[in-house]
Amino acid sequence: MKSFTQHPIPLKAPFWKKAHPVDVAYIGYGLVIVVMVIGSYVLGAVNWLPHDPAAIDMALLNAPPNTAGHWLGTDFMGRDLLTRLILGIQAYFLPGLTAIAIALTVGSFGGVVAGYWGGRLNLVVTYAANLIDSFPRLVLILLMVAVFKPDIYLIMIVVGITNVPIVAGLIKSKVMLLKEKNFIEAAVALGLGNFRIIFKHILWHNCRALLIIQATLGMAEAILIETSLSYLGFGVQEPIPSWGNMVQAGSNYFLQGQFWPSTAPALAILFTILGFHLLGDGLNNILERKTG
Repeated sequence: MKSFTQHPIPLKAPFWKKAHPVDVAYIGYGLVIVVMVIGSYVLGAVNWLPHDPAAIDMALLNAPPNTAGHWLGTDFMGRDLLTRLILGIQAYFLPGLTAIAIALTVGSFGGVVAGYWGGRLNLVVTYAANLIDSFPRLVLILLMVAVFKPDIYLIMIVVGITNVPIVAGLIKSKVMLLKEKNFIEAAVALGLGNFRIIFKHILWHNCRALLIIQATLGMAEAILIETSLSYLGFGVQEPIPSWGNMVQAGSNYFLQGQFWPSTAPALAILFTILGFHLLGDGLNNILERKTG
C-alpha cells in the first residue's frame, strides 16, 4: 500500500507581509500621528494638562524650549506652548469628524443609489453633484463666515457637503464595477434583499477600504482648512487656542528673532497633515492592491 504524507494547508499571509516596506512605513507613521492626536484630544477633554492654558507669566515671554517647567517654551504672553498645542487639537478634531461623517454618509448613499439602481436616480444624483461642484468652496466658506461669524462647525458642514460629490463618484464607479461580478447576480438569485446586498456585500466587503482612505484624507483637509482660516482670523479666535491662530500670533515676533512660538504650531500642522496623507496613501496602495 502506498503511504500518503499529509501536507499542512498553507496559511494566508497577513496583508502587511506582502506590502511594500515604504507603504508599511507610511501607515506606521500615520498611525503614530493618529494615536497622538486622539491621545492629545483626550488629555485636553479631561483637562489633564501640564499647565493652565490661560495662565500668563510676564517673566517668561517667548521663552525657548526646555525652559524650567515648559518643555516647548511659552508664547508671546508667557502661556505654555505644549498645553496650547494640546488644546489646539480640539479646534479641528470634532469639526473634522463632522465633515468626514457628512461626506462619507451622504456620498455613499448617493453613489449607491446612482450606481446600483441607475436610470433617473443616476441623473438626479449626477445633477446634484454637478450643482455642488459648480459653487467654489472658498466662496461658500467665506459666505458662511460672513453670515454666521467664525463658527468652525458650520464651516466644516460646508466642507463636508462640498466633498460629497467626490465620495459619491468613487462609490458609484465601484458599485457599477461590482454589478458586473457574478456574486451580485448569485446574491440576487438566492433572494437576498437589496439592502443586505448593498450594506454587506458592496459597502462593507468591497468599499470600506475606499471609505477609510477618504476619511484619512478628509481629516488632513479639515486640519488644513481650519488652521488656514484661524491664521487669517476667520476661524477659532483668541484666547481659545488653535494651531492656526498660534502661528499667526507668533509670526508678529519674527522680526525680533523669536521664531519658535510660530514654528512649533507650524511643525505640528505639517507633521499631522503629512501623517494623515501618508496613512491614506499607504492604505490605498495596500488595500487597493497597488504597488505604488
